[in-house]
Amino acid sequence: FRRAHTLTVLFILTCALGYVTLLEETPQDTAYNTKRGIVASILVFLCFGVTQAKDGPFSRPHPAYWRFWLCVSVVYELFLIFILFQTVQDGRQFMKYIDPHLGVPLPERDYGGNCLIYDPGNETDPFHNVWDKLDGFVPAHFFGWYLKTLMIRDWWMCMIISVMFEFLEYSLEHQLPNFSECWWDHWIMDVILCNGLGIYCGMKTLSWLSLKTYKWQGLWNIPTYKGKMKRIVFQFTPYSWVKFEWKPASSLRRWLAVCGIIFVFLLAELNTFYLKFVLWMPPEHYLVLLRLVFFVNVGGVAMREIYDFMDDPKFHKKLGQQAWLVAAITATEFLIVVKYDPYTLTLSLPFYITQCWILGIILVLTWTAWRFFIRDITLRYKEIRRQKQEHRHEKDRCLSNGDGHSALLDEQNGNKLRERKL
Repeated sequence: FRRAHTLTVLFILTCALGYVTLLEETPQDTAYNTKRGIVASILVFLCFGVTQAKDGPFSRPHPAYWRFWLCVSVVYELFLIFILFQTVQDGRQFMKYIDPHLGVPLPERDYGGNCLIYDPGNETDPFHNVWDKLDGFVPAHFFGWYLKTLMIRDWWMCMIISVMFEFLEYSLEHQLPNFSECWWDHWIMDVILCNGLGIYCGMKTLSWLSLKTYKWQGLWNIPTYKGKMKRIVFQFTPYSWVKFEWKPASSLRRWLAVCGIIFVFLLAELNTFYLKFVLWMPPEHYLVLLRLVFFVNVGGVAMREIYDFMDDPKFHKKLGQQAWLVAAITATEFLIVVKYDPYTLTLSLPFYITQCWILGIILVLTWTAWRFFIRDITLRYKEIRRQKQEHRHEKDRCLSNGDGHSALLDEQNGNKLRERKL
């Protein structure tokens, strides 16, 4: 039935597209016809994938919704591969086919400079530095971290990623001026207010979802109009709830997996800024927003697939398809950045930043070696030593006062004598 439904939809869509092309006269514009043909081809592929792709772990609001984003992932990855194989000039000018306003170099905005919270030199508005930082990216930070918390479902991991990204901005501000911010912009506005508040609201939402009763009833079986409306709204909540317990210190496998998740998360965040820089896209462009919306939808599925694979490898023997696509997309975006502007990426880090990162890496490696190797060996040695001591103690108890007979045998003989006397 599903295949017949797919063929029917594809047939109707193909006939509709063909009917439209027959009704109108084909314009003699090669660029316009090329774009129209590419869009029509993508629509046909999405229609096929929505009905034929493999279902993911989510079923609400509908499995077809998540199959749609899976197919969008494939289309986006193919687009990135195409951009990767172009020259730098051709790749930047190709963006003009998407938006004619693109393809021109843009100046980067520097958020640093005057970092006084209260500027006494400006009598009209002493807090002008604070108001200048309150742009449209403040609510974007909040909603972004709210949705990331819903994806990760762990307070510690979210805070680690949030703080680590601020350290990355400190480390890479010599490459991108956009990373240059005031100290209070880094830690007060970003980490505490925007990111912290978003993480807090996300954790409260997760707490509500974990306490919610997941007992579903058909829409037409609900008698009241209010109940029907409530059921329609709850269609956009999870079908059932799974609490993520990452437990990174429980085993070396889970520790490496959590470190890999954090690394990919940070790389995807950095790709957002570097792609804008190398492809000459302004931060407020709709393509930047669409990419973030795309990652919100596919990232949630990828995180669930990764957690299922880590938590129950016997049942989930392979990593999910969306997780592989997200990893491939992140890697391809990074390759585009490397190819389009290797000079910026190869700018050497300041010496004190290099020292800090080397120290941090050494501390992480030292803790890993102690937790999963040295500590286990030490605990195993202590357990063997304890067992030997217990064995010696039992042996000493069994030995007599020197006549070679065990105290246990003397006790048994004494019991037999008492029985004879009785």
